[in-house]
Amino acid sequence: MIPATLPLAHRLRQQFPPLAAGRAYLDNAAGGLLPLRAIEAITAHLMRYGATNAMPSHQPGAEMLALKHRVREATALFLNAQPEDVALAQSATALAFRLSAAFARLWGPGDEVIVSGLEHEANASPWRELEHVGVTVKIWHARVPEMRLHADDLAELLSDKTRLVAVTAASNALGVTVDIPAVTAQVRAAGGWTVVDAVHASPHTLPDVGAWGADFVMFSPYKVFGPHLGALWIKPEHRAHLPWPKLSFVPDGEIIGIEYGTPQYELLAGWLGTLDYLRELGESDELTRAALVSAYARIAELEGPVAERLISELAGMENVTLYGPQDMTGRVGTAAFRVDGEAPDRTAARLTAAGVDVAAGHFYAVQPLKDLGLYPEGVVRVSIAHYTSMEDVERLLAGI
Repeated sequence: MIPATLPLAHRLRQQFPPLAAGRAYLDNAAGGLLPLRAIEAITAHLMRYGATNAMPSHQPGAEMLALKHRVREATALFLNAQPEDVALAQSATALAFRLSAAFARLWGPGDEVIVSGLEHEANASPWRELEHVGVTVKIWHARVPEMRLHADDLAELLSDKTRLVAVTAASNALGVTVDIPAVTAQVRAAGGWTVVDAVHASPHTLPDVGAWGADFVMFSPYKVFGPHLGALWIKPEHRAHLPWPKLSFVPDGEIIGIEYGTPQYELLAGWLGTLDYLRELGESDELTRAALVSAYARIAELEGPVAERLISELAGMENVTLYGPQDMTGRVGTAAFRVDGEAPDRTAARLTAAGVDVAAGHFYAVQPLKDLGLYPEGVVRVSIAHYTSMEDVERLLAGI
């Protein structure tokens, strides 16, 4: 239960045990912190079930089947989708490669795929694998220095050969956001499909597959204050026609065919705990789409001033180069920068020694950092979440 006697930001921080260590955790883009109820749910599951598998012939096994069903339903609410269209596995990257294996059986020479220049490799490498079957892969570059994608540049790449466009909803390295409904409409008009990487956007903006108009959407619960899991939504009209490799007894088109192997049931239980935390943040007695929309409105209120302070101060520092947009227009609270005369890993080492934890490197965002001339050394990356305090940001700025 979130205690009601303190201001909301302070109350929420009490729900995340690692924050009690007194460090400024500013690497949320790599993985979020878990609220107490998610941690407790994982522990309770292991105490009750251990590694019990789904098995309808006995009660604990039947309860595993019921758990998986509940998680699929709850994840569908999170995506504004139907449960039968949502796959859960160990990571979004793994699911993307499985989807790529299906595409490799559909496409070949003469077919084309377009990958945006903002992508994390989870939404790039799987589609480049299609080059092995003769598919041509093109890059839709973001325009330097703001690193925004432009519709005119995509129009020059689209053709009647385009089968797929891969695009992120928010860059995991630069924080730049993309107008997903506009992109999917443009691609759909050209006769192509769109796969959207919502991994970095999902902690800040509630995904909506219906409003987005995409064909495939993936995200990672562990970036959304949950355990290490990945999720993939597939537009229902596609499922029956995607020939992914699968176990022989699984019917064609069944979403379990792309999940492979035994689920991490304890982590599924933890993800339900996270969603229950969001349900309470949305001030609802039950988990509904409306409760999640309300929770994300509060997340936006909490993040707004902290992100504004972070970006405006970094943009104004004489000894710092901030990459991408120089204000909060079209971005989330993630900043990529370098300190003059200091390698990114050195900056990060200096800050972590002072109790401020940031990331350094390329974060698998190969293409955007290549286009900026910053690969492979990369950048310093700071990324906030709704539990990040203004004090955390002030400690960062003082350390720089």
